[in-house]
Amino acid sequence: MKVDILTKTWVAAILAIFCSALWGSAFPCVKIGYGLFGVDTSQPMSLILFAGIRFFAAGIMVIITGSIMHKKPLVPKIKELPKVAALSLTQTILQYLFFYIGLANTSGVKSSVIEGMSVFVCILISSLVFRLEKLTKFKIIGCVLGTAGIVVINLDRSLLSGFSLTGDGFILLSTIAYAISSVLIKRFSKDTDTMMLSGWQFLLGGAVMTVIGLLAGGSITLPESPLPAVLMLFYLAFISACAYSIWSLLLKYNPVSKIAVFGFMNPVCGVLLSALLLGEAQQAFRFESLIALVLVSAGIFIVNKMGEKN
Repeated sequence: MKVDILTKTWVAAILAIFCSALWGSAFPCVKIGYGLFGVDTSQPMSLILFAGIRFFAAGIMVIITGSIMHKKPLVPKIKELPKVAALSLTQTILQYLFFYIGLANTSGVKSSVIEGMSVFVCILISSLVFRLEKLTKFKIIGCVLGTAGIVVINLDRSLLSGFSLTGDGFILLSTIAYAISSVLIKRFSKDTDTMMLSGWQFLLGGAVMTVIGLLAGGSITLPESPLPAVLMLFYLAFISACAYSIWSLLLKYNPVSKIAVFGFMNPVCGVLLSALLLGEAQQAFRFESLIALVLVSAGIFIVNKMGEKN
């Protein structure tokens, strides 16, 4: 694929929405995976163990694919190891450790809304901390509309409950870790292969999470008929391997805000795909879902078409 085509808005939009659809499918598929592997969802360390195995498998998948594409082993140089470690720490280890522990101490609705704000946090960090781009009023307007869409699709009384440090606070820290990782991808990919970074950070992060989950008492069970469970784990690993590799390429050749704003589509896709795969049509196909989709789409359009204007 030629580099210049990745900078075209329509190409970036198609690929970013494809990534959002993959990540959206992870919401219901992770739930199905928990059932197939007998994961006790009330035990955060079992969730971390399951996620660790998934990300470790995703790392292997990316490394093998990258090695075939490059026609040589995809191995980081010594000077690239700090980049792999930094990306693994923020994108995989901290993001998901904080997320799963936080999720155990707050509602799923509040988690979805706080996670949906990751786009806003990502653009703020890119603009104000790393100075990679300008923060304009249209980027702020787009983010506000997108965040409003996430709030609308998750309207629930639990949104009004009090703040919990180990619940809401940890979800917020997970969001910040993700935002930092997105900016790091942008910076590191200038002179480092994105597939190598993606593959090895998943491998390292997955290994660390697996060890933490095991040592802290997490457990999963392989069923007597393992094929459906293994296939589901393979698909979940594919989601991470494929979506993050494409997302990293898009971040490499485009402004962070232009790509990050498509992250607002993740929970929308998650709700719609949950309706199809988990039989939650009554919850998903509501008037609120349509309003959320309109708000998210408007936010994406504004950031991409008017984001550089003051």
